[in-house]
Formats: sequence, C-alpha cells, structure tokens
Amino acid sequence: MGLIKSAKEAIGGTFKDQWKEVIRCEDITNDVLMVRKTTETGVITNKSTIIVGPGQCAVIYDNGRILDATAEEGVYTFDSSSSPSFFGGQFGEVFKEMWQRFTYGGGTAKQQYVFYFNIKEIFGNKFGTKEPIAFQDWSHAIPNQMTNTLMPMAVNIRCFGTYTFKIANPALFMSKVSGTADQYRKEQVEEQMRTEIMAVFQNVANELGDEKYKVPVMQMPSQTDEIRQMMDEQVFDEPIRARGIEVVCFAVESVSLDETSKEKIEKYELSSNAYMQQGRMVDAYANAVQDAAKNANGPGAGFVGIGVTNMASNGMMGAAASNPWSSQNMEKSTIDMSQSATATENEVQKQEEVQENAQENANIVGAVTTNENLTKQEEKGWTCSCGNVNDPDAKFCDECGKPKSTKKICPKCNAENDDDAKFCSECGEKLN
Repeated sequence: MGLIKSAKEAIGGTFKDQWKEVIRCEDITNDVLMVRKTTETGVITNKSTIIVGPGQCAVIYDNGRILDATAEEGVYTFDSSSSPSFFGGQFGEVFKEMWQRFTYGGGTAKQQYVFYFNIKEIFGNKFGTKEPIAFQDWSHAIPNQMTNTLMPMAVNIRCFGTYTFKIANPALFMSKVSGTADQYRKEQVEEQMRTEIMAVFQNVANELGDEKYKVPVMQMPSQTDEIRQMMDEQVFDEPIRARGIEVVCFAVESVSLDETSKEKIEKYELSSNAYMQQGRMVDAYANAVQDAAKNANGPGAGFVGIGVTNMASNGMMGAAASNPWSSQNMEKSTIDMSQSATATENEVQKQEEVQENAQENANIVGAVTTNENLTKQEEKGWTCSCGNVNDPDAKFCDECGKPKSTKKICPKCNAENDDDAKFCSECGEKLN
C-alpha cells in the first residue's frame, strides 16, 4: 500500500470521477501543529485521493504502523496493492525507518488515518527571564591587583525576546509528542518550549560573557548570528531537537540590568571619568614643559609661567614639576636675565650666544632628565596616563588596562617616539 502521485491537472479534470474519496486538510494555521483526517467510514479505500498542501507533511497510518508519507506538495492516489512509495523527499528516510518499527505499544488501530503535520516555521513565540540571571560583562572590566589581570564585572540581567521553531522530524514528533490525537496545538507544548528556551538562553549568555566572545552586556540583542551558531555548535537545544522540533530563529529584543548592577556600573563609569580627567591634566602639563623649553625668551622665562600655573592649581601638579625647575631657580634666572639687559653691546652679544647654547643644553638636559625620571619612576613603579602607579614588571595598568608606555624622548626637541625608533620623527636626531 502506498501513494502514487497524480498529474497536477487531474484534480479538476475527468479523472476526478474515478476517485472514490478525497482527503485533504485546509491551510493549517500557525497555532496548529498536527491534524488527523480520515473518511466517513474510517477506512481509506483503494484509489482514494490524498491532497498535500504547501508546508504540510502527510502520513498514512494503518493498523498501528506507518504505510507511507510525503512532504511534497501535490495530489496522490492511495494504492492499497502497492508497496510503500515514500515520496517524502526530505523526510523519506525518516519514514522508511518508522514504517518498519512504528507501533503504539503493540496495539492495533481500528481505523486508517492521514495525519497532516504543519512543517512551516511557527512565529510569534516569546520568552523572558522571570528572575535576573548572571552575566560576565567585559565592557566594564575590573583590574585584579593580585594577578595584574582584568576580570569581567558580574552583573544580573533580565532579557526578553522571540523565537521561531518548526517540526523538523514529523516521525519523531508523532512518536514523542502528538501521538494519534485528533489535533495537536501549539499551546499544548508552548509552556514546555518556553522553559527549555530559557535554559538554552542561560547557556548562550554564559558563552557570550566568556573570554572568547566578551560581548558587552547591552550589545547582546545584536548577537543573533552568534547565538544561532553557538546553538548549533554546542547543541544547547538538544532536548527540543529530541522531540522532532528545531529552533530556527532566536532573537534577544531587550536587555535590562537590576538595580544593584546599575549602581555598580554608574560607580565604575564615574571612577573612569575621574581617571581620564587626571590623565588629561598630566598630558597638558607635559606639553607645557615642552613648550616652555622652546620659549623665544629662553627656557627660564617659559618655566616661570609653569611655576605660576603650578601655584594656581593648588599644588596638584606641583610634584611633577618641582625639579630641576624650582621656583628659586626660576627667580634667579629672571634676575640674571634682567642684569644682562644692562651689559655692554659685546656682553649682550655674548649673552645671546650663551642663551642659544643654554637653549640647546636645556633641550638635551630636559630629555635626559625626563628619561632619567622615567627610569627612576619605573624602578619604583610606572604611572599610567590614568594616574595609577603600577608595579615595575606590570605590562598593563591594573586600573584601566592600558599598556605600559615605552616612548623614547628626543634629546634635541623632546618629541616622543616609538620605543623601536632609531631617529626622531620630528627633527631627525639619532636616538639612543
């Protein structure tokens, strides 16, 4: 017994009179997964017609076993004298195996049926976390001062989204879920599916927060492709697949933090902003030192201005500029410059030559001093641009994670160069 496919035109032609009965299932809606159909007598007679619509899979069931099945759209004639034809296409092998061993506890059915399965993608399924779940957020990494490494911030999140699914194995779905019911609706499996989807999402969240992906907590909704790939690779939805169902699309629509996590992130960002502001002040002061060395009136005049700035800043940056340009030395330089203005013309010319030499020496001394200070500072511990003092051997800042700077200072123009540079990128001076 089996199905023989008829010509597409036959349903409306003269051959329709030869068909004793016609079994069909009107369009199966999104909330119906399986429908059982039969004739008025409960017996599918020889040469009866069975019509399979788009997105349907028809299974012929007789006396406790599967006779034939097809997921190919078309018009079929039931031939009770032939062996199973299995026009099932994508499900052919599934039903061949099912035909050999499918029974319901060895019982014998009293009727013959055609079971129509909805194999279209089922939309409009929602999921959400009843309670917050843990997530590792690398976008707010925290330094571990014991190991000089960064670790993610532990936060708790709530997520909401949608998923779609379809019956991927009608034989398995029939044997595990629907059985031979008159009708099986989505609502009958919906709650179990939602529970299992949340278990899948928990596993996905753990993976997204792992070191391999390091997905920022608020960017999770954009990771649809990664989520689907992980589900396939890790088989997170294995319990769902075991029932003949496949999750087709899994989309996170919104992510929110609980109150405790919000407070943690707010404190983190306030602290980060303070470090950035301090880093900008350090950079500004370093630029001022370089500009002072190039002052047209001589380095002394330039550094007098820096001394005034230091006093106005309430001593915040005073330690960084205390030596070798102290206020006493600056005042002395200013007095010397005033006295030199009353010297003779020859003395003024000599003084100008001395100032030019002093300018060049100041550049060299400034660069050497800077490098010496960096070396001494590195012996005690190096200071990051965020203001944090780190261990000498640390390669990354244990506060902000920035790498340790190894810039070379030009002895001629004080410009910063890469640590592997041999010549200054500003003036071409050879670097040590």
